[in-house]
Amino acid sequence: MSRVCLGTMTWGQQNTQADADAQLALALDAGVNFIDTAEMYAIPPRPETYGATEQIIGNWLSRNSAKREQLVLATKIAGNGLAHIRDGSDISPQSLVAAVDGSLKRLQTDYIDVYQLHWPNRRSPHFGRHAVNQVRFSETDSIAQQAEMLAILETLGKLVQAGKIRYCGLSNETPWGISQYLKLSAQHNLPRMVSIQNEFGPLHTKDWPYLIEQCQHENIAYLPWSPLAGGALTGKYLDGQRPAASRWTLVQRNGLFRDTPESNAAIRAFGELAAAHQLSAAQLALAWVNQVDGVSSTIIGATSTSQLAENLAAFELTLSQELLAGVTDFLRQHALPF
Repeated sequence: MSRVCLGTMTWGQQNTQADADAQLALALDAGVNFIDTAEMYAIPPRPETYGATEQIIGNWLSRNSAKREQLVLATKIAGNGLAHIRDGSDISPQSLVAAVDGSLKRLQTDYIDVYQLHWPNRRSPHFGRHAVNQVRFSETDSIAQQAEMLAILETLGKLVQAGKIRYCGLSNETPWGISQYLKLSAQHNLPRMVSIQNEFGPLHTKDWPYLIEQCQHENIAYLPWSPLAGGALTGKYLDGQRPAASRWTLVQRNGLFRDTPESNAAIRAFGELAAAHQLSAAQLALAWVNQVDGVSSTIIGATSTSQLAENLAAFELTLSQELLAGVTDFLRQHALPF
């Protein structure tokens, strides 16, 4: 699995099939073999674009079938809350089977390398909720959640046995969720979760070091998403700017990052630190995430090949001790700046 994972959620909304083909060509030439998508993409999630990204990838695979075995292809089942996807219902044995079959059809492949649960059925401290006390853990029925997890694992086991998926992973989970899945897998001889995708970057460090330490010791691949905080870290949204065709002109997703005086100050400070070392903010952020002990592969996304080339170049960088110390000082001064 490459240290870089090509994220695809803009394909089918901000990007066309031709754009996706160009990005895939550039990424594969750079040695990327890990592609991540989800049934709910493109973003923003809406009925008109449901499954569009998987269809675009499937179209490419149909023309490049010889490359399929070289790729690690990951996708995700949508969790609850989206009315246009199975009426917003929880992840269940029935929805898993339907979602996997739908993804296989759209992707035009016989198997999925890593099949992930996009977010848990219970309310969890992700999508910006960790910073505003929107989650009350006492409201979670842990016994009921464990029963749901077991049923999910049993169904994933059947899908693995059927050859439809090879490995299973999590997304937007917590240490408790990881621990429950690992315990249930061991107790019932069921597939083990091999990876987790969580938001992580210089502006979102809630998983570091505690959850990442658990992943390291439990041999779970930690896959950061949104290392640039939805593009905010580049500075393009400072002071209310909304560049044409940018993501925030479409939607600011689920409060993942808030446009506040504190966040603007953090973005400016990070940009100044990067510039002082002749780097862009995006390159410094990606290079820093890449060197964090426990990070397995960083998910990057772009709406143009020029952006993608800049992002890919970041993974060739070695950050000096002086610059790493500068990032440490930044993190002390701008913890959760939103």
